[in-house]
Amino acid sequence: MKYFFLIFLALIFYPVLSKAQQTKQVTVNVYDEQNQQLPDCSIYVLNSNMNVVTGASGNTILSLNEGKYTLQVSHTGYATTIQNISFLNDTTVNLELAPSVNKLDDVVVSTEKTEQDVQKIPLSITALSAKDIADYKLWNTKQLTAIVPDMYVSNPGDNRNITSIRGITTTSYDPAVATYIDGVNQFGLDTYIARLLDVERIEVLRGPQGSLYGRNSTGGIINIITKRPTNKARVFAEINAGKYGLQQYNAGFSLPVINNKLFIGASGMYEGRNGFYTNTYNDSKFDKQHSWMGNYFIKYLASDKLSFTLNAKHLDVNNHGPFQLVSGMDEALKDPYMINQDATSVMHDKTFNASLSASYTGHAFNFTSQTAYQNNYRYYTDPLDGDFSPLDAVSIINNYGNKWNNVKVGTQEFRFSSPSGNSKLKWLGGLYGFIQNNPVKQATHFGKDAAAVGSPLTDFSSINTNILKGYGLAAYAQAGYAITNELLITLGARYDYEHKKQNVEGAFQPDGAEAMITQPDTAASAHFNAFSPRLSVSYQINQQQLVYATFSKGFRPGGISQLSSDPSQPPLFIYKPEHSNNYEIGLKNDLLDKKLQLNIAAFYTHITDAQVPALILPDAITVTKNAGKLVTKGVEAEVRAKPVKGLNINYSFGYTDAHYTSLNIASNGESVKLDGNKQVFTPNVTSSLAAQYSYVFSKTVTATARAEWMYVGKQYFDLANQLKQNAYNLVNVQAGVNFSKIGFYVWGRNIFNKHYVDYAYDFGAAHLGDPAVYGVTLRVDCIFNKSSKS
Repeated sequence: MKYFFLIFLALIFYPVLSKAQQTKQVTVNVYDEQNQQLPDCSIYVLNSNMNVVTGASGNTILSLNEGKYTLQVSHTGYATTIQNISFLNDTTVNLELAPSVNKLDDVVVSTEKTEQDVQKIPLSITALSAKDIADYKLWNTKQLTAIVPDMYVSNPGDNRNITSIRGITTTSYDPAVATYIDGVNQFGLDTYIARLLDVERIEVLRGPQGSLYGRNSTGGIINIITKRPTNKARVFAEINAGKYGLQQYNAGFSLPVINNKLFIGASGMYEGRNGFYTNTYNDSKFDKQHSWMGNYFIKYLASDKLSFTLNAKHLDVNNHGPFQLVSGMDEALKDPYMINQDATSVMHDKTFNASLSASYTGHAFNFTSQTAYQNNYRYYTDPLDGDFSPLDAVSIINNYGNKWNNVKVGTQEFRFSSPSGNSKLKWLGGLYGFIQNNPVKQATHFGKDAAAVGSPLTDFSSINTNILKGYGLAAYAQAGYAITNELLITLGARYDYEHKKQNVEGAFQPDGAEAMITQPDTAASAHFNAFSPRLSVSYQINQQQLVYATFSKGFRPGGISQLSSDPSQPPLFIYKPEHSNNYEIGLKNDLLDKKLQLNIAAFYTHITDAQVPALILPDAITVTKNAGKLVTKGVEAEVRAKPVKGLNINYSFGYTDAHYTSLNIASNGESVKLDGNKQVFTPNVTSSLAAQYSYVFSKTVTATARAEWMYVGKQYFDLANQLKQNAYNLVNVQAGVNFSKIGFYVWGRNIFNKHYVDYAYDFGAAHLGDPAVYGVTLRVDCIFNKSSKS
């Protein structure tokens, strides 16, 4: 396999240099349905730095070599169109745009690390545009549940999302679904940013993506792309206000300092609420939330082929009552949004991401380099309630200064790919590396009521120190060759190597006394490697239909267990990587002159050495072991339609049967077989329907009404399948009016106030989904057109 991979790399990087081609001036004319030329249209050449705007006469000039290219053409009020062009002697291209109320938008995605029409990629991909994100009111990736087929996202109240796709779910701080923001891998649950601010699109790939993305992509990929600058200056602001003291303020700008040369932009957000939960211990609101987020960038076009982008993002969260948990599911549903905890604290969660990207587009190849740094510092100002009760039994302490619980990750990626204009062969390859440092220091304090949780001693702390350091390297390549105009074969492969080292130290500290070492500083190290191939065959039946079949492998790296206060769970246990084989077939359809889009897929995934978590109490430390084999299979469907003028319908459906064919877990010192049990955090069905009607009163006034129905099927929260949430429905509504650049909307989420368990630990502590929330939105988005030529 390794030799095969080296040969494959050599073939990919063998000079794909053809003889020099002469650059030509190509005139692009854009018309509407009445054959009138459209000014101020944005024209972007995919996989290049070329982004121009048509002038007052509705045309512009592109400087291109002879060959084939793909253009994305957009204009406010018109359906975005993807158009393939090919020219030898012809130097004029005519394009037509239809009103957006009549046709669906064409969608460009970059999930395969090159930009392509989503309907031409042989993978299951859900793509949500900026308009979709605004219509669904997506403020957090958690809200993607059911909108994306077979996807479930939840959290226990600390804003760390646990994501499951097709029954492959996150079981530790190494996620099963990787998240990328502007090309940067949000490395783990510590460092990723789940909030959404000024986003251009969200792309969700379902199924293992090991060949291109490697580690932690066994379930799939969430790819988030924020809005980038053009030669059009833009200013936006948005105000949201609602029940429970909800406030959210967004604002930002982007502008060309020098046309076609230097661009800057910034956006910011404040979000706060009074909280959903009441703490009956002191009759106070428990989970008040305040957060600040920013996204800042500078882009410099050194030439029409070379660009640099410097980007920084931060998210600061003050959570006055993290982990809104009730000791049992029945109790949580009986008295919804009521807790009884004596220890209250504020969780400070500070995340910072920065990246420098360089992009070169040439005649022989394109090249991208991205250097990124991620940092997260998370601590509780006061001890956190660990028994979720009014007892002074257990509390968690982690405020030991910013040397501890301060995660740092650095990543570097170099990528080469075929240039725009290449016809039969599309290829890419690259190198990826990371280094991480995760120093964790946490104490479990046992108070005067510790006997209630089985402790023979009281008034002491068990202090655990776990320092994880690691690095990894990977090489990957993928090539697609069009055997005919209809038949495409894609072959990909990736090799990953990862090294981890963990130091542990334990101490016992009676209240008011010095700490005594109980576990001397001890270390263990391990390394893991994986080979992840991919093969897909797709056939373009006609311009509107694509059928495909895909095989891919995925892996989640192994690791080393942490030190906890439970002597039955010794630290430094090495568990193996988790591997998966995925088979998928699918059909993509664009029908009725782009008024109907229907995509369907069926999948089968087999996972070996399944990593199964066990939560160690009262430390709340997860110990992971390889405990079984998992099979997950199902079907998915997505429909986008505009059956009549002004009416837009989106529907998604997913069915998943995920069960363990072999599962052995430890319970009370014995091994328990749970063969046949269902996977956790995996609804058997997800379904959503969104219908929106827009009525155009004039060129500047449009009214909309929208309704959304979400269905989440039965699921389990523990491997023994004792903690179950039955199927439930949620309904959201929205109505508003848009005056050209200003929009005003009223909305409601979960309008029937359905109570359901969103997240539960395997020991029973439960967190409910959000109650009914109503609010209003005022949005201003202004674009100032500046015509320019390439």
